[in-house]
Amino acid sequence: MSDPTAVSGDTWLAPTRDLIRFIDASPTPYHAIAEVVQRLSAAGFSQIDERDHWKVSPGDKRYIVKSGGSIVAFEAGNRAPAESGFLILGAHTDSPNFRVKPQPDISSVGYRQIGVEVYGGVLLTTWMDRDLSIAGRVSLVDGKSHLVSFETAVCRIPNLAIHLNRGVNKNGLVLNAETQMRPILAMEMDTSDKNFVARIAAKLEGQGVKATPNDIAAYDLCLFDTQGGAVGGADAEYLHSARLDNLASCHASVEALLGAGDTRDATRIVVLYDHEEVGSRSDSGAQSRFLLSVLERVAASYGTGDQAVARALARSMLVSADMAHAVHPNYADKHDGQHQPKISHGPVLKINASQSYATDGPAAAVFEAACQAESVKPQRFVSRSDMPCGSTIGPISAARTGIRTVDVGNPMLSMHSCRETSGTRDVDPMIRVMKRLFREAEIPAPSN
Repeated sequence: MSDPTAVSGDTWLAPTRDLIRFIDASPTPYHAIAEVVQRLSAAGFSQIDERDHWKVSPGDKRYIVKSGGSIVAFEAGNRAPAESGFLILGAHTDSPNFRVKPQPDISSVGYRQIGVEVYGGVLLTTWMDRDLSIAGRVSLVDGKSHLVSFETAVCRIPNLAIHLNRGVNKNGLVLNAETQMRPILAMEMDTSDKNFVARIAAKLEGQGVKATPNDIAAYDLCLFDTQGGAVGGADAEYLHSARLDNLASCHASVEALLGAGDTRDATRIVVLYDHEEVGSRSDSGAQSRFLLSVLERVAASYGTGDQAVARALARSMLVSADMAHAVHPNYADKHDGQHQPKISHGPVLKINASQSYATDGPAAAVFEAACQAESVKPQRFVSRSDMPCGSTIGPISAARTGIRTVDVGNPMLSMHSCRETSGTRDVDPMIRVMKRLFREAEIPAPSN
């Protein structure tokens, strides 16, 4: 079978192909962090434990994993953060999907189904008639957790035939998330059929983990679309994939850190959070102390006095990277007429007067300058004044840390769909701009 990401003669697509590999390897936040760890480790980063006493020296490359789905990676600067600050790239690892319920086994008119719960702002209809699989984390009674993925299309949420729903094209499809979004898993052949936990145990056994159904204490499992990412469009301008929101931003942030070059004075940091799609309220989300704790400990390691942390935060900057809404050709009126970002036209500065985005003038100017240095022209997005605005980790992190923040993202269509669309020509520019920010000799002083 030919590689769906391959387009003959187009070497500029290399970053997009790597992004597709990253997303395909990351069906869940836990798998995304495993993929990030693999890339960091290959580049010389080593893990550090929150429970240990830290000793951080200039040039150290470390990472901390939190609750399986979040990570902070940093390269300690040549100078103390109290003197040079932190330059932080932030994104989130989770995407809207369905999560398997603790007691999932459902039997209905001869079908075996699994009970699922909506996670985040799911576009329900887009998950129907897709080849779905299940992946995530399984926790055993011995206290160990293991990643698992069924990989193949083991379940599906079938549509009701139009013959039985004649008005659907005129009246629209309204779905009940509890009763009409249950995936079919198997046919009920006899009373000895495996229940769902038994299937998980068998899958673990196949991965070399000795486990019986009684060994499984809990799990965090997600449904995902088995179709991999693909380059599309008449001129290879589109990227079609699941989970672009927001694994595309995670990928750009990590690639920027790994490609930033020699250590600078400022400490470089990438933070990737879980649970953004459900409000960030967790021990590893943007509302937690996870990032702040890391900043405090790194700043303290340089021994610059009892005000080191406050001085460091005042000299720092956070780039909150989350995908942006491209103008839709069939619904252009959903955008403000003066702010209509287009796919393949560069990164988007996201602005909201009510602080759903954290961008202000001075923070936007820093990002704009980095864009100009890379010959990239940024776009701007502002919601229509008669429509509510979504939000990101930006305002949450800014309020939690007191660090000035700019919200940015690459433009995309079909956000929160089971399968989304962005631009192949936007992948490399965002990475280059992020690298530029990391390579600057110093973080521009904040405007008071």
